[in-house]
Amino acid sequence: MKRLLFAALSAGLLTSQGAAAQSTRDSIQGVWHVVEAVIPGPAARTIAFADRPNLTIITARHYSRVEVQADGPRPILADVAKASADELRAAWGPFVSEAGTYEVTPGGLVTMRPIASKNPAVMGPGVFITYAYKLDGNTLSLTQQRNQNGPFANPFTLKLVRVE
Repeated sequence: MKRLLFAALSAGLLTSQGAAAQSTRDSIQGVWHVVEAVIPGPAARTIAFADRPNLTIITARHYSRVEVQADGPRPILADVAKASADELRAAWGPFVSEAGTYEVTPGGLVTMRPIASKNPAVMGPGVFITYAYKLDGNTLSLTQQRNQNGPFANPFTLKLVRVE
């Protein structure tokens, strides 16, 4: 399965506590749970994330996310030191982790720049991904636009729901 990436963005922070709380609800700052991925193109499908553990934490300039991209529970390894390569892949392959910075640009776009990731191919100098975003109350939609290699031919859309 193609690894799904998603972005985070926010509006500015305000200084008073009441205004900051209001601003946070009107921005994507907070804690989010991916509930759905819509993948278009020749192998079009919609993936429900109801039973897939994941969490995204977004601050004023940084994001962090963890996600299990598996349809069922991952196997528990009895002894990691004795596990085969296939057993390690089954347990750890579906786990995704990433953290970095982001910036919001005019036109409803957000660009992520991963600093650390389980997958070293999606981090480092020059690596980025840009999404179009839409915030509707406690629902955030992110649609891929482009990365360092150019525009996406079949951009997927993620639907996230605010947890906190």
